[in-house]
Amino acid sequence: MGKANTHTGGFSTRAIHFGYNPADHQGALVPPIYTSATFAFPDVGYGGRCFTGEENGYFYTRIANPTLALLEGRLASLEQGVGAVVFGSGMGAITATLWSMLEPGDEVLADMTLYGCTFSFLNHGLARFGVSVRHVDMTNPANVAAALGDKTRVVYLESPANPNMRLVNIAAVSALAHASGAKVVVDNTYCTPYLQQPLLLGADVSVHSMTKYLGGHGDLTAGAAVFADAELAQRVRLYGLKDMTGAVMSAQDAHLVMRGLKTLALRMDRHCQSAQTLADFIAAHPATAVVHYPGLPSFPQHALAKQQMRQMGGMIAFELQGGLEAGMCFMDALQLVTRAVSLGDAETLAQHPASMTHSVYTPEERAAHGISEGLVRMSVGLEDVTDLLDDIGQALDLAHAKALRSAPKAQTAAAPSCSEPA
Repeated sequence: MGKANTHTGGFSTRAIHFGYNPADHQGALVPPIYTSATFAFPDVGYGGRCFTGEENGYFYTRIANPTLALLEGRLASLEQGVGAVVFGSGMGAITATLWSMLEPGDEVLADMTLYGCTFSFLNHGLARFGVSVRHVDMTNPANVAAALGDKTRVVYLESPANPNMRLVNIAAVSALAHASGAKVVVDNTYCTPYLQQPLLLGADVSVHSMTKYLGGHGDLTAGAAVFADAELAQRVRLYGLKDMTGAVMSAQDAHLVMRGLKTLALRMDRHCQSAQTLADFIAAHPATAVVHYPGLPSFPQHALAKQQMRQMGGMIAFELQGGLEAGMCFMDALQLVTRAVSLGDAETLAQHPASMTHSVYTPEERAAHGISEGLVRMSVGLEDVTDLLDDIGQALDLAHAKALRSAPKAQTAAAPSCSEPA
């Protein structure tokens, strides 16, 4: 090859090869890691042009770095965007993007259900600086049409939403927002570009916590924003990243994310396959009240999921008969599945949003935003699915026994505790 690979091959081909030619780097198959914080100028004029933007060169890693730039190019290719900016965390990506898009007096129209830290940033952060935030149920685009106003500058949503898996029709909401002069930002962390491409559905920005599936191994924190507009991407880089947050990503972490991208399609196929098997199993168990998983025909937005998602994802949310106590019993009974926050790792992780990731909501806010106190969120990993079925099955059995024991006027024999075998 005589130049960096920028062809439009398949998803995995671009994830592995895009933007890099080993012949330009001593034949190194793996792209080098540029750990330098600063870069030397050949002359004063070149340095001055870099600072004014006339020269597209490297001068300080907070603004740009060759390793980060390669990752940004690959992300833009995978999301079908025109540019990307990477950050030290997912919240770095979200905050830097929104700081760059909003001014005092502007309004953000947000969906009812959001990741806890995003909710906190909007309602307890931006709101302190003269930006108003309103939440509407975006599962019905008519609610968005009715809520859009003259001051609405950003429509913000997750699909699927963390933690209850609600979907939003991205194409419909984007069309409504654009007609009103607003931009659309979609958190695509749950799906990754492999399962869903919001920019092709009309969104303006797709944000990611690359800590999750894109890294894929639980050994880094990173974020990204991918843009349909190059001017907005540059504004976020030079204002949101450089000046407002400084949420710079390290070259070492960029290297790890690029390593993760090489197996992203393979991993997502396995996550999705196992999640479907587990969702079917959990839904059929008598301990279960409801399972929120787009791949189930009983999921209210199953048709929309098939329309805008390539597969149904690796995340499951469910509620058990017996509510909070049954959910806690289930969590404590798990042996192979790890009790931990985060998602997208090789390990299967389970957490209780009301006491963990969404504890920044008040109980009243959780109820209003569709997050029940007994909800369990599970990130399905890459273990053998038969082993996961065994572990989840025994935990469901114990939770069911506890629910029966706690039921009013129960006439059954004493049920085992969560620490006793059923």
